[in-house]
Amino acid sequence: MVDFKTEAEALREELVERRRDLHRHPELAFEEFRTGGIVAQELNRLGLEVQTGVGKTGVVGILEGAHDGPTILVRADMDALPIHEQNTVDYASETAGKMHACGHDGHTSIALGVAKMLAAHRDQMAGRVKFVFQPAEEIAQGAKSMIRDGALQDPRPDISLGLHLWNSLPIGSLGVADGPIMAGSSEFTIRIEGKGGHAASPHLGRDPVVCAAQLITQFQTIPSRNLDPFDSAVISTTMVKAGTAFNVIPQDAQLMGTLRFFRREVRDQVVQRMGEMVEHTCLAMGCVGTMQFDHQTEPVNNDPEIGKNLRERFRRMDGVKVLDMTARTMGAEDVGFFMNEVPGMYFFVGAADQTAEAYYGHHHPRFSIDENALPLGAALLASAVAAYVLPDADA
Repeated sequence: MVDFKTEAEALREELVERRRDLHRHPELAFEEFRTGGIVAQELNRLGLEVQTGVGKTGVVGILEGAHDGPTILVRADMDALPIHEQNTVDYASETAGKMHACGHDGHTSIALGVAKMLAAHRDQMAGRVKFVFQPAEEIAQGAKSMIRDGALQDPRPDISLGLHLWNSLPIGSLGVADGPIMAGSSEFTIRIEGKGGHAASPHLGRDPVVCAAQLITQFQTIPSRNLDPFDSAVISTTMVKAGTAFNVIPQDAQLMGTLRFFRREVRDQVVQRMGEMVEHTCLAMGCVGTMQFDHQTEPVNNDPEIGKNLRERFRRMDGVKVLDMTARTMGAEDVGFFMNEVPGMYFFVGAADQTAEAYYGHHHPRFSIDENALPLGAALLASAVAAYVLPDADA
């Protein structure tokens, strides 16, 4: 019987040191050359079959078991954010304007720890594990790029697994809900063409700013008046561009923002309704409007059967206190592209830093985690994989 909690605790110092090294040296999307090099070197050292340059800077490592069985995909993201770190820890970012402010340094460290633990049991494994270290999650391009380069082929995975360190949950709490747990994300750009003129004579023009203001408020009626109350969507107009002088009505205006959703049908309904509002509101105000959507990510959906299987294992693991079936977020994650192709489970591992004087969430320049989440996360992810390739292993 394999006790992954004990094995992960034995790797605690290694997990922490690797995470801190990656934290000191953050790399942005498609720039993960140092990080990918460290990953490839470690996977080669463990005897995995390694492929680099997948999706530009991604790394794939295959751990082959001694017996036939399923292929399990383990995905970890590697990229940092264009944020200047404000933490004063001795392992703070050494690169100005770049920071691991979402936990990807921890994800990479955890996945390498899982590879090390499972490699020690390859002789008992029935199947194989395909480790996918992904670039460019923060710009929602890395998963698509790796899939285009064949990350889901030769061999094709049967189940996909991954985790996210979540610093709004305390240590020992896991977010393990079924169904959609992270939102799909789309970006929109709306251009409104009016007729500019003097601010003292608005009757001689067609003001695109007033039209834009109408649309911003109208969009907020879509979730409350057009969607089923049991569905969810968030429409956020986050940029408004218009005008060059205080006394000039501009010729045009531009709105930009995001749409978040848990179901593609909801996305399509919102897009249709926003398009109708743009067309008819602009027409009513004498303007011409055009709308463009860029669909960035898909919702992250957990398979109920896989979730049921893994929750039973997680519940038995020392250190797990709460299995939270309600933990969901309108935040987006491009792991959904893998999980649309390969059913699986993506779970949140509580990592709230209780030593911090205040809470700072993901993507904040003072984001932090409790590093006790690293060995626990590694034990949980290894146990999840073992459920399918080492069925006799203990949780």
